[in-house]
Amino acid sequence: MSDRHQPVQACIGDQIEHGLCASVARLRALYADTGEDRPDSVLRDYPDASRVIEGLRVLLDAMFPGRVFPTDIQGDEIGIFLMRRLSLAWRALRPEIEKALPFRWKGASGRDEAIPPIADLRAESIRILLQFIGALPEVRAMLIDDVRAAYDGDPAALTYAEIQLAYPGLLAIASHRIAHELHRLNVPVIPRIMSEWTHAQTGVDIHPGARIGRSFFIDHATGVVIGETAVIGDRVKIYQGVTLGARSFALDEHGHPVKHIQRHPTVEDDVVIYANATILGGRTVIGRGSIIGGNVFLTHSVPPNSVVTMEQAHIRIKNTTERDNPLPPPPEFEI
Repeated sequence: MSDRHQPVQACIGDQIEHGLCASVARLRALYADTGEDRPDSVLRDYPDASRVIEGLRVLLDAMFPGRVFPTDIQGDEIGIFLMRRLSLAWRALRPEIEKALPFRWKGASGRDEAIPPIADLRAESIRILLQFIGALPEVRAMLIDDVRAAYDGDPAALTYAEIQLAYPGLLAIASHRIAHELHRLNVPVIPRIMSEWTHAQTGVDIHPGARIGRSFFIDHATGVVIGETAVIGDRVKIYQGVTLGARSFALDEHGHPVKHIQRHPTVEDDVVIYANATILGGRTVIGRGSIIGGNVFLTHSVPPNSVVTMEQAHIRIKNTTERDNPLPPPPEFEI
């Protein structure tokens, strides 16, 4: 480079450095370094989301060997396989649970309930994981019922293997049942990381707080939303696009949403909810054995064994094959 170009290059460099420094200074002011639970805090002591997801994937593989990772285990090696999987999950999740536990009392909800801090976070994380792992046999038993429900509820399902390996609804339910156990043990943050990863993978958004009974089937899966306080009974089947949501929520004296109150519907046993139905409200109860038709919008309860449908809209079918010929006019039919 000739000497006559060097001053120009230095000037450009100064401009870039000045611009970067100015932006960094303005950004720096928007980051809190207090270690508190704030919207502008630095993610210094937060759980590692990638490790949480790694732990979830390993647990999913323990529930359905071969679903997440290839495996060639023999029947007499299942015990060794499970020991390795649970050990991997332990190593991935225990440190992240320890990091997450302080958020029990850092958040506004924790402060409102006066949750006391824990002196030994490591010991508490070990206690929680032991209880969690102790619940996994029941989780597996429930998932077996979910596979049967999918097989019995979908004529297109030809084998159990097809459901276990390919159905996004089963992946969503399996992830939820795992995350729900951690939520039930009052583990903050971690269950939501799991549920949102599942949401991204399947298009199904189930809050880990939702309580879901046995033999649950989500057909086609995509677009389903199930809120935090929803309660779903046994042998319930729902289709794509269904929302079990909140009609409205109470605000405290500061204008913030009140936590831990029933905001989402209760769906009793043996209910079928067809595509794109929306059911809202914490006082809304769908009675057992009911059928909710497609595109229904419900904000109130229905008694057991009800059939709820939308009034059929008028559909117009027009013959377009002669649209360029003004005579005679194309016939119209109304349904």
